[in-house]
Amino acid sequence: MTTSTSYALIPAAGMGKRMGASINKQYLQLGGEPIVARTISVFEQCGFIDAIYLVTPADEIPYCREHVVEACGFHKVVEIIAGGKERQNSVMNGLAAIRRRAGDDDVVVIHDGVRPFITPDVLRESIDVARTCDGALVAVPAKDTIKTVRDGIVTGTPPRETLWQAQTPQSFRFSVIHGAHLAAEREGFMGTDDASLVERNGGRIRIVTGDYRNIKITTPEDLILAEAFLASPYKEGP
Repeated sequence: MTTSTSYALIPAAGMGKRMGASINKQYLQLGGEPIVARTISVFEQCGFIDAIYLVTPADEIPYCREHVVEACGFHKVVEIIAGGKERQNSVMNGLAAIRRRAGDDDVVVIHDGVRPFITPDVLRESIDVARTCDGALVAVPAKDTIKTVRDGIVTGTPPRETLWQAQTPQSFRFSVIHGAHLAAEREGFMGTDDASLVERNGGRIRIVTGDYRNIKITTPEDLILAEAFLASPYKEGP
């Protein structure tokens, strides 16, 4: 039996305005390394990831190549792609690059460049689920009560047990995610994440339980929390 190839697509093209830093958030130091380098290193070290595609702002490609990919010796990064106006456009640019070598049943793992605490076990489960379903969404149960609000007035309280906080990675067979992005582009639809594009195409997305430490670093407070996680390493298993 032939095993499908697994590609990692890492969007790191955000401008990081909420961080208030002089450089984009993906290049900020976390424990002495750029955040995005810590993220890439997880995929680099996983034997079941065959190639990595990195998406950055066009004018940052030389910097990223020199100061992240070459400086850290990442051999699996096969291409750095120019990002688009929105994250969805950036992912589509990455899928267009992957299309040159991917088969329909190969798996694409889409993961935020500023989520450096993803674990290999969750990555592997996400890929395994994507091979048998339309998509795998890493998520954690909501801890807080969530309210729906309109014009400043609470309109409802959804049952908390039905609510999950979406994270990345989100994994899909190539034909599924590429088709969903093409449909969204054709119809002018902008989703909040990649899974939402597959959902609107009638796809069935299965949850993979993630980790509350798998945070997206977007604010100064997130960076403080990330430094605390580094100082107290999480050990998987019993």
